[in-house]
Amino acid sequence: MSFKIGVIGTGYVGLVSGTCFAESGNQLICVDIDEQKIAKLNSGGVPIYEPGLDVILQRNIRLNRIKFTSDITEAIRNCEIIFLCLPTPPNEDGSADLGYVLAVTETICNYIESHSITDRRIIVNRSTVPVGTADKVKAIVQAKTTNKNIHVVSNPEFLAEGFAVEESLNPSRVVVGTSNAEIGKVMQELYEPFLNGVNKFFLMDERSAEVTKYAANSFLAMRISFMNDLSNYCELNNVNIDNVKAGIGSDPRVGPYFLNAGIGYGGSCFPKDVRALLYSSEEINATLTLIRETQAINQKQIQRFISKVTSYFQNDFSNKTIAIWGLAFKPDTDDIREAPSFAVIRALLELSANLHVYDPEAMENTKLHFGDSITYFPSMYDAVRNADALIVCTEWKEFKAADVEELKKLMKNSVIFDGRNIFDLTLMKELGFHYASIGRPLVSPN
Repeated sequence: MSFKIGVIGTGYVGLVSGTCFAESGNQLICVDIDEQKIAKLNSGGVPIYEPGLDVILQRNIRLNRIKFTSDITEAIRNCEIIFLCLPTPPNEDGSADLGYVLAVTETICNYIESHSITDRRIIVNRSTVPVGTADKVKAIVQAKTTNKNIHVVSNPEFLAEGFAVEESLNPSRVVVGTSNAEIGKVMQELYEPFLNGVNKFFLMDERSAEVTKYAANSFLAMRISFMNDLSNYCELNNVNIDNVKAGIGSDPRVGPYFLNAGIGYGGSCFPKDVRALLYSSEEINATLTLIRETQAINQKQIQRFISKVTSYFQNDFSNKTIAIWGLAFKPDTDDIREAPSFAVIRALLELSANLHVYDPEAMENTKLHFGDSITYFPSMYDAVRNADALIVCTEWKEFKAADVEELKKLMKNSVIFDGRNIFDLTLMKELGFHYASIGRPLVSPN
C-alpha cells in the first residue's frame, strides 16, 4: 500500500526522508518557504551534498512520485501523513527552540478547522525535540480543531550525514512513539518496505521516543569524549591510542564505532542535543553528570589542539601561512555547523595568521562565514604550497590518500598538526616531519 505523505521542511532530514519515502512508492508533497530552493528541487537539483541523493531524487521526480511546493495547504489538504521536519535550533540557554514545530502545527490545525476536514491526519514529528513536545502538539490540536481524527506521533530520525540515504533505505531501527495502537500499525506499514523482514521496528509511547533520540546522540557523543579524554593521557605516556582503540573496540560489549580520537565532535546533532538534554535535566533538577562532562571534554579538546599549534609557533604568526585541510564537521558532507575547523580558524585569525584552506564540498558554506578573511584553494596540494604548517581538521578520503612526499616538497616547513590521525607515524618520522596527532606519540626530527 502506498501513502500520500506531506513533508514540511526540506532541510537535511526532510529532503532525505521525503525522497526515500518516494523511492518506496509513496506520493510525496514536500513543502518549504524558500522559493529558490523549491525551484531547484523541482528541476532535480539538490541543495545539500549527500552521496546518492541526487540519483533517487531525479528518478522519483521523473516518476511523478515527489513534488516540491511553498504552499503548505496543498500538503494539509491532500496528505494523510504529515511529517514535521523542522529546525529546532538551540536557544542561548541550550534549550531547543520549538517555535517552528508549534507554529506549523497551528497552521495545520487552523486549515483543517476552517475547511471542515474530517479525514484522518497523522502529524509525525521527525524533528529532534525534548521530552513533552508531543504533548504540546496534542494540546494545540485539541485547542484549535474539532476534528477528533488527528493523531500525533513521535518518529525521531537517526540519520548520519554522509550515509543518510543508505540508512533511510536500510535503517538500523525505526522508533515510533504513539499511544494509539491503530496509528502504530499504520506507521509500521509505512516503514515495512525498509525493514526487509527484520524486526527493527520499535513501538513505544511518545515521551520514550523523544528521550530515545537525545539519549542515543548523547551516548555516542560520550564515547567520542571518552576517547578524547583518554588521548591526553596516551600522549603523556607515549602511547598510541590507535592501538588502544583496536584493543577495546574488538570487545563485542564495546564495539568499534565512535571510538576515534580527534579534535572534538561537531555537526547539527551532537552539540545541540547534548545541550538540550542538559537543559531539560536542569528543569526537573535531575543530575546528568556524565553528559555534562561529555560536553566539557569536547570543548576542552579543541582548545587543547589549538594550543598545540599556537605553542609550536609561540603565538607568533607574523608572516606565517597555515594550510587547513577540511572545513566540514565530518567527511562526505558540506555541513559546517559546529565544525571544529571553525574554532581553529577563528583562533588563528585572531593571531593574524595567513590561512589557506581546502575542502572538497564545504568551501562555499564556509565563505558565508569568513568571506575573504581566509584564502580558498581548488585542491589540497595548492593549499599547502609554501605553507609553514598543515592542519588536518576533517578526514576526507582524498586526504588519507595524499602523497606525503609531495607534501614535503611543496611545504615551506615540514610541520603537520593532524586532528584526525590520518597519517602513519613511521612514515612521518622517516620523512622528517614534525607531526603532532591526537593521542599518539609526537614525531619530531629533533
